Amino acid sequence: MNLVSPRKLVAVGAAVAAIALALTACSGGGATKSTTAANSGSGGGNSGYKIAMITHETPGDTFWDKIRAGAEQAAKDAGVKLTYSNDPDASKQAQLIQTAIDSKVDGIATTLVTPDALAGSVKAARAAGIPLVGFNSGIDQYKQLGALMYFGSDENLAGNTVGEKLAADGVKHPLCVIQAAGSVALEARCAGVKDKVAGTENIQVNGADDSSVVSSLQAKLAQDSSIDAIVTLGAPIAMDALKAMSQANSTAKLVTFDLNEQAAQAIKDSKIEFSVDQQPYVQGYMAVTALYLYIKNGNDIGGGGPVLTGPSIVDRNNIDKILPFAKNNTR
Repeated sequence: MNLVSPRKLVAVGAAVAAIALALTACSGGGATKSTTAANSGSGGGNSGYKIAMITHETPGDTFWDKIRAGAEQAAKDAGVKLTYSNDPDASKQAQLIQTAIDSKVDGIATTLVTPDALAGSVKAARAAGIPLVGFNSGIDQYKQLGALMYFGSDENLAGNTVGEKLAADGVKHPLCVIQAAGSVALEARCAGVKDKVAGTENIQVNGADDSSVVSSLQAKLAQDSSIDAIVTLGAPIAMDALKAMSQANSTAKLVTFDLNEQAAQAIKDSKIEFSVDQQPYVQGYMAVTALYLYIKNGNDIGGGGPVLTGPSIVDRNNIDKILPFAKNNTR
């Protein structure tokens, strides 16, 4: 069951439709698919605009493949030259934003996972007259930082959604697994779960090391048999949790945020109860497209508020429809 309000779904649908219509008018068509990290602006529009995308991606996390796929498709559709860079270290991400400013790009799309650490670089972009939009992380901070627009999920709502579903299933002691220290988005998800299930406990793991995640979770599950659900905040971590549960002979329910092909198949196989999808492909696509439209026409997407791409529930009721898109790296 999808618990997103019809009004929010309509808002996102309208934004997507508006972007698609504008691109049809401006670009005159799409371009062939590319697997490169940078785009030469070969789409029908050949706008010549240069847009930089900077994220806090941890190498090896398949979630970001969908962000990049969406961003690259948008760049092709608009004829934009896109450069992508990433670093999970907040200070280094800030340096990457400054590098984009120094290279005089026309627009910047960035995640705002550690707002305080990125505030200076976002301010520098504004001072340089470079439009900047946030996406994926920082929904509660993007306006204060000075980002023009935001594309992503409401993480508090998403956490509440998980908590409500777990509470309805009688869960008392869920373990919420945070794989990146200091992430406001991940902390908001776990806080949302705890709002609905008071017995929620957080655990910090090193998401860059799968074997470490497995061993940390296995030890915790072996030590505390009262844990009756595990909430992972990324699809690769969900796959680690499945290994840990097997090693600890745990019968806890497993739910996750986000999707990849393996997690989608695990939902179909009834190993994962459900996923809370924030539709990262859409986040990447809309962030780049919104910058293109802003630079070209002064367009503002969202009416002064964030454009929500989630939460959207994926479970056994709709997995047959969504699994092919997960395999195609667009969902």
